[in-house]
Amino acid sequence: MDLKFNNSRKYISITVPSKTQTMSPHIKSIDDIVVLGINLSKFNKLTQFFICVAGVFLFYLIYGYLQELIFSVEGFKPYGWYLTLVQFAFYSIFGLIELQLIQDKRRRIPGKTYMIIAFLTVGTMGLSNTSLGYLNYPTQVIFKCCKLIPVMLGGVFIQGKRYNVADVSAAVCMSLGLIWFTLADSTIAPNFNLTGVVLISLALCADAVIGNVQEKAMKLHNASNSEMVLYSYSIGFVYILLGLTCTSGLGPAVTFCSKNLIQTYGYAFLFSLTGYFGISFVLALIKNFGALLAVTVTTGRKAMTIVLSFIFFAKPFTFQYIWSGLLVVLGIFLNVYSKNMDKIRLPSLYDLINKTVEVKKSRTLAQTV
Repeated sequence: MDLKFNNSRKYISITVPSKTQTMSPHIKSIDDIVVLGINLSKFNKLTQFFICVAGVFLFYLIYGYLQELIFSVEGFKPYGWYLTLVQFAFYSIFGLIELQLIQDKRRRIPGKTYMIIAFLTVGTMGLSNTSLGYLNYPTQVIFKCCKLIPVMLGGVFIQGKRYNVADVSAAVCMSLGLIWFTLADSTIAPNFNLTGVVLISLALCADAVIGNVQEKAMKLHNASNSEMVLYSYSIGFVYILLGLTCTSGLGPAVTFCSKNLIQTYGYAFLFSLTGYFGISFVLALIKNFGALLAVTVTTGRKAMTIVLSFIFFAKPFTFQYIWSGLLVVLGIFLNVYSKNMDKIRLPSLYDLINKTVEVKKSRTLAQTV
């Protein structure tokens, strides 16, 4: 707004700048759905949805396959933390490249906040990767589907929250499914180790916290995804590097990987690249279609990952996996339903009885005629 004064009179001249002048790149992206440099806004809603779903399934299925493939390399299982170090290095590079493509390169979130986020990110991804040295991949995926459990426990004991029947039922179904799946794994898997259960459980707890911290920081400071990735993963890289150096775990890992360059660094690059691309499509799905559809798609992707794991990698199988997995899926549905009761209306028992009676009457009438 420009103020101009004259000797005889005073007047105000209002100048409205163009959209690109007034809005930062972060706010400007609200109207445009851009994924991996592709503007999806020019497509209709249905096409956008199928592109996002295809991206989620394509990149995350490859991501899961490569993760299990890396740990299937003989002798690699003790080096889960080193894989996380390499993954953090690649993510930092990808975030730096993406940050250079936007106009505003300023860091908006305070450094102390990034130090906390980086610590939680290290816990989530490092413990998750390391747990694969002790668990079957399907067991790890089943545990990762049940982030609701630590979230609810934290809400009850830390914030004193109260949950409805649907949420409690979801937690019970997930807990029973996890116990059943873990017992089946311990019975038939030759390499089962309770240490893996502890590691993936701790990873889930860190994951339950990090989502809230990231969301609050990005909304409060209006930061971009590329900034969050660059600083959280680069600081996390320093954490892991210091930890491996202090525990003398860096040397043996470097020696082992240098003897298997393609099977370690080559796979790790593709593993990190597909993970980075996959999260871009998930964020676009949430932004454009909401969390309900996003959760449905990602749950379907995880189920497909488990199926492919049994197909491509030889491992013991029991039908107990199927029943326990269905319990977990039921828990996920109940959790989604509890958060979207106004959008999802399930028929009541009274409605179902009436409908059944009407169907029987129509059949009787048809037979009479």
